[in-house]
Amino acid sequence: MVCVHGAGGGGWEWAIWARVLGARGHEVFAPDLLPDPRGLAATRFEEYRAQVIDWCRGLSQPPVLVGASLGGLLALTVVREVDAAALVLVNPLQPSGLVDSLPSPSVVPWRSRRSFASTRRAMPDSDDAACLHAFRRWRDESGAVLDDARAGVPIEAPACPALVFASEHDADVPADSTGLLAATLEADFERIPGASHVGPLLGHSAARTAERVADWLAQHIRSA
Repeated sequence: MVCVHGAGGGGWEWAIWARVLGARGHEVFAPDLLPDPRGLAATRFEEYRAQVIDWCRGLSQPPVLVGASLGGLLALTVVREVDAAALVLVNPLQPSGLVDSLPSPSVVPWRSRRSFASTRRAMPDSDDAACLHAFRRWRDESGAVLDDARAGVPIEAPACPALVFASEHDADVPADSTGLLAATLEADFERIPGASHVGPLLGHSAARTAERVADWLAQHIRSA
């Protein structure tokens, strides 16, 4: 199973899922997306996309591909190319992009200007320990990567079974938009009550959501 993290995050975001899914017999591979050697400002969406392809092609069998937020969009753009066995998306950025969105700075200062208060606001469905864990690990992000995503990227509907989650209280990607994307992809769709944008990975619903993924995989594929 290959898990792709969101913007400003890292593979650490999948720790709860790794424990739950590991206990259900799944091996979870959740590396960090790496910036261009010239720095974050020079990093583009296609570079992240190429990394996800490399991760998947390094496995001995077709992967279960899982992505959250920006990672969900990345996963969606490579799912056919890597011949994934299944696709799971959590509050994915929309492939259609955003209309009239302002351009990002060259480097989005989510680490260099972070505060615990802003982390707490972003994680209302998490306890203080989870917020502190995330606060210590946020990273700055490439503005160009986000601008590429906001401009929209081409996708094809997956040829494998797909499951899409939408958080009820997602302030970044509206649940209704995620539901429409799921319908377009002919994917299974579930809303997560009370969850924020990062809640399914870092909040009170994280373990329960991971268990749901394990149950769904058991119904749709023989191995993951």
